Amino acid sequence: MTTQELVNQIKQKKSFLCIGLDVDLNKIPKHLLKEEDPIFAFNKAIIDATHHLCVAYKPNTAFYEAYGIKGWKALEKTIKYLNKNHPEIFTIADAKRGDIGNTSTMYATAFFEDLAFDSVTVAPYMGKDSVEPFLSFEDKHTIMLALTSNQGAFDFQTILVDGKELYKQVLETSKSWKNSKNLMYVVGATKAEYFADIRSIIPDSFLLVPGVGAQGGNLQDVCKYGMTDAVGLLINSSRGIIYASNKEDFAQTAALKAEELQREMAQILSDQS
Repeated sequence: MTTQELVNQIKQKKSFLCIGLDVDLNKIPKHLLKEEDPIFAFNKAIIDATHHLCVAYKPNTAFYEAYGIKGWKALEKTIKYLNKNHPEIFTIADAKRGDIGNTSTMYATAFFEDLAFDSVTVAPYMGKDSVEPFLSFEDKHTIMLALTSNQGAFDFQTILVDGKELYKQVLETSKSWKNSKNLMYVVGATKAEYFADIRSIIPDSFLLVPGVGAQGGNLQDVCKYGMTDAVGLLINSSRGIIYASNKEDFAQTAALKAEELQREMAQILSDQS
């Protein structure tokens, strides 16, 4: 999927919502545990109920890998279902991979070719040669961790290196990498005060923003400092939507929570125009 196709979808749906599909069998409705594939049954119901309200889905691969081959097969079924039934929706493999040379190439092949995701999250700690193999895939997007929403982010990401915060150095350096036009970045919503500085370095890049809702991030603040003329934001919500109910009405309740965010986004987009 091209960036313009993503922007077109945002305009059409009046939404820049990304829904995280982080499936924990201890949290899903008990009646689904009787299904042959409870993980896929849960995902399918959530997708069927919310696809018109969001522009992206983001399965965190750890929640699938934890269940071994059954979990991986559920992930494969989920992405195939999305690509077949909702090919307009942007898909994100939240895998946070990052290794050098051929290893990164293999990771990229796994997510971009075998599973056919539109994008994958990567960790940039190992530098240029760990990220460029992902960037070499045409019309695929590499979403690089920049400034995350967890408390441990302050251990490294904001420390000063020669008078400059490390995350800023990472952002600036990444712009020089081959095919950097395919880069997006993860910036946590709980770091809203940093968005103005981030936009001074990467004014047009899309940002994947977790942390709205359950983690305390504020949508209005993120949009005030982070939105571009082409929106440039994907706001992710996982637990606040998919686990809004653990009863048989879970999918309908998830849709109501997603619609609350979509309506707020539609108003923000209207105010921007």
